[in-house]
Amino acid sequence: MGYLLKHAQLQMAESTAKALTPYGIDGRELGVLVVCASLEPTSQQQAAQRLGTDRTTMVALLDALEGKGLVSRHPDADDRRRNVVELTDAGRDTLRRAIEAGDKAERAFLAPLSPQAAQQLRNSLHTIVTHPDS
Repeated sequence: MGYLLKHAQLQMAESTAKALTPYGIDGRELGVLVVCASLEPTSQQQAAQRLGTDRTTMVALLDALEGKGLVSRHPDADDRRRNVVELTDAGRDTLRRAIEAGDKAERAFLAPLSPQAAQQLRNSLHTIVTHPDS
């Protein structure tokens, strides 16, 4: 099963990477945009914790996204030691279009399965990921 999961993940990652290329971001950057949008405004630390990423990696990801004009960072008005991350208008637009492209890639990846089997796979993987000790 490990072999199958690994190769399925590699195929899905490749499909997603191709789908995101027109938007100038990769899967990790999309993850940061999703987290920042869902917690907006959020701190760098909160985003890193949510993604399970170390601080150094998060700073590098945010530097890249800020360089692309997709996020902005500024000190928190209540705690100057805390940097707040927010999506720019371009970031929100890129996020919307990238999610649509990622969803299309996922549908193509799952096309060999019936709709019910695809949903069952999603549900099963979600259960495994959210309950690792069960």
